[in-house]
Order: sequence, then structure tokens, then C-alpha cells
Amino acid sequence: MTGGEVHDSVCANDLLGEKKADFVLADKAYDSDKILEKIQAIGAVAVIPPKSNRIVQREYDKDYYKERNLVERFFCKLKQFRGIATRYCKRGAYFLEAIKLASCLILMV
Repeated sequence: MTGGEVHDSVCANDLLGEKKADFVLADKAYDSDKILEKIQAIGAVAVIPPKSNRIVQREYDKDYYKERNLVERFFCKLKQFRGIATRYCKRGAYFLEAIKLASCLILMV
């Protein structure tokens, strides 16, 4: 977990780690050469749209990228829980447990 002011791409290297994946779906914020190299190193295909200011625009699977909205909708459902949206639990471990509990409740419905 990071502070609210930290950009998501800062944690991308740790997040990917040595995971095995066929595809990595992410938004434009993760379109950096360093992250793309890491994705290629783990043997996955990057499904990340290129930023508009990139000199050489890369290709990506637009149809597969559309599936990313499932994750975004799940985060929207998580934010319906006030304690999660406002980060009521200040300790990281407790906040993670609250997210796990809310996720279970969402999946049960």
C-alpha cells in the first residue's frame, strides 16, 4: 500500500514481481518503457494503450482491453462501502481485511 499521492506506476515493478501471466491489462498510466520491459520479461503480452504523446504508437488488443471494465466496475462496487471509500481503517492490515470482507459480500450477492 502506498500513500494517496504516490503514482500507481511507481509500484508496478513490485506488483508484477515474478508472477506468471499471459496478459497484463492496464490503463495508459502504465505505458512506460520500464513497465513494458518488465511485462515482456515475465513472458506476458502488454494490453496497455499507448499515451498520446508517445512518438511511436504501439499496437494493443482493443477487444481484450475492453474486458478491463470488469475490474473498474468491481472497484466502483467496493467504493460503495463508506469505510473503504474514506479509508476508515488507517492501518494497512485492517484496511486489507475490510477490502476482503467487502469483496466477499459483493461476490455473494
